Amino acid sequence: MNDKCILLNPGPVVLSERVRRALFKPDLCHREPEFAELQGRIRDNLLRVYGLEADEWAAVLLTGSGTSAMEAMVTSLTPDNGRLLVIENGVYGERLARIAAVHGIHHESLHHEWGAPIDLGRLEALLAADRFDRVAVVHHETTTGRLNDLAPVARLCREHGARLLVDGVSSFGAEAIDFEGWGLSGLAATANKCLHGVPGVSFVLARRQELESPPAPRTLYLDLSAYYRQQESGGTPFTQSVQCFYALDEALAELFDEGGRPARQRRYLELAGRVREGLEALGIEPLLPAGDSSCVLTAYRLPEGIGYPALHDHLKAHGFVIYAGQGGLEKTLFRISTMGAIDKADIERLLQAFSALSSPGAP
Repeated sequence: MNDKCILLNPGPVVLSERVRRALFKPDLCHREPEFAELQGRIRDNLLRVYGLEADEWAAVLLTGSGTSAMEAMVTSLTPDNGRLLVIENGVYGERLARIAAVHGIHHESLHHEWGAPIDLGRLEALLAADRFDRVAVVHHETTTGRLNDLAPVARLCREHGARLLVDGVSSFGAEAIDFEGWGLSGLAATANKCLHGVPGVSFVLARRQELESPPAPRTLYLDLSAYYRQQESGGTPFTQSVQCFYALDEALAELFDEGGRPARQRRYLELAGRVREGLEALGIEPLLPAGDSSCVLTAYRLPEGIGYPALHDHLKAHGFVIYAGQGGLEKTLFRISTMGAIDKADIERLLQAFSALSSPGAP
């Protein structure tokens, strides 16, 4: 196996040396002013990624995975006695519905087959038939790599008086997100995907007016308003993952140095496009057309006669870790993401490893 293992799964990502070194910064108490400065800088820079106005929006930092941010968003930004409509076309849309169910939030689901585009006609009918305060949807559904088109969803929500809660866990920092135009109440995301930080820090970007007039708390640890109040004054209600904060701070600085979100999207598109081109030349087909996939991840059909375990082990022996399909898709799909500190040379080596599948001795 190669010394350098390239992670092609949708997070965690291969770290740059710059971000890796940040993990070795001095130990720091989360009650000291130095931590308040670190936390404040991260919060400001998260707004800067999409040019959000600080008087309208706030970033709220949590220690936890992307799912913790999803749960905090749904429980903290759905009004008391509010009605939530969840759009499902993959694992993570269904996870949003599970969160609502666990917390007793009145909700309905608009279910689609995994990978299907959002049915706008069915969505409009549901919104017209009943009053929903919030609509929750996944932007990039990594189950299949589909990038959901949220502009028409947002238009329907505006027409029927609902606001959007968006799972941006696998799109924030790379894909275009129109916070104002889409009428978002909040967006959940994480450090260890398109931002190239490490697992352990997630966040919600939310409208200040909603954080300042929250519903009754539905959870203790994931109550966004509690974090918001304390972070506004430099504090934190619970111990945060300090070293992970260091890494996110450095990862954001690196993002801006490299040209910001648009440059990262271009980089992903270039690398993902080369993977698609190379695999199609080998007869390995993508699940979705390029225009329907995110720049972050593409799902592919397994090559004829090769199961996922054999493909995974072959590529891992060449220094690459890919991702299986989820649920019933594990027997038909594999997924490749081009996030993280990956370059063109890595992609060419990956394609060579795929080419070797047909060589003598390959599985």
